[in-house]
Amino acid sequence: MKINTNQFGEVEFDESMIIHFKDGILGFENYKKYLLINSGSELFLWLTSIDEPEIVFPLCGVMMLMEEYPQQKGFEPFGIVKLDKDPLKITVNLKAPVYINQNEKTGFQKILDEDELPIDYILFKEI
Repeated sequence: MKINTNQFGEVEFDESMIIHFKDGILGFENYKKYLLINSGSELFLWLTSIDEPEIVFPLCGVMMLMEEYPQQKGFEPFGIVKLDKDPLKITVNLKAPVYINQNEKTGFQKILDEDELPIDYILFKEI
């Protein structure tokens, strides 16, 4: 199978690579099947809709940002990244992570009821 993406061009994949989101992603509930694309960047993964390849969510593993982040057994938490031309304005949503089980190829998004988790965690800081 193949999809054409704006960022990566033509991407070949097979059925076993598809991650299923039973309830979709908030605001995109009609899209249930995604590919997790690794562009070679060690920082971001790209959650790309199979049905609408223009719908792409850059993801960042939150465990490298916060060791005590809320876990879901068997799932790895990712924050959706809001990109910006200015690296100091790139943020990660830690309040509504995407949890992915790469072995079972399933995922879900959950809004966490924890006040200390920001929607716009600044990823890069000036030193």
